[in-house]
Amino acid sequence: MKQSRADEFMEFAAGRTGHLFRSACLLTSGDVHLAEDLTQETLRRLYVAWGRRLGRRIDNPAAYAQTVLVRVFLTHRSRRASTEVVLAEVPDTTTAGGPDSDTRVALLHALGQLAPKDRAVVVLRYWEDRSVEETARAMGTSPAAVRTRSTRALSRLRTLLGAHADDFVTA
Repeated sequence: MKQSRADEFMEFAAGRTGHLFRSACLLTSGDVHLAEDLTQETLRRLYVAWGRRLGRRIDNPAAYAQTVLVRVFLTHRSRRASTEVVLAEVPDTTTAGGPDSDTRVALLHALGQLAPKDRAVVVLRYWEDRSVEETARAMGTSPAAVRTRSTRALSRLRTLLGAHADDFVTA
């Protein structure tokens, strides 16, 4: 019986890890190393909870995983040492990219300038396409706080993105 739960978790993790990592990259403003750490910690916490029959108690394990990821991110950001950046070597510079890479870099840079909770609201509401209520539950806050943060964060993003802001508007 334990093996079947472990197999269920492995199947779930294999299907969700990429999505969790992409969300973590947005939350960390493109810091792939920190995103990997956050994803790993999220999966670790999920595995522990899975052993307690999480898959049978939670209606939507994928949404629960995103909630855990956001909480891991916010907890990490509140730690004193979370602003340290450790590099084993100087990263290679990338070759010149096209307009898409410029837009992506501008977005990641702008996200990085938002407060962590504002960044989490933007990722959950507009990347994950969650409702205000779902976002509030994931962040442990009220729907009114989510609406306020969304408005403030989007306004700040528009200012930070400047000329790139039009690249994110869909027709």
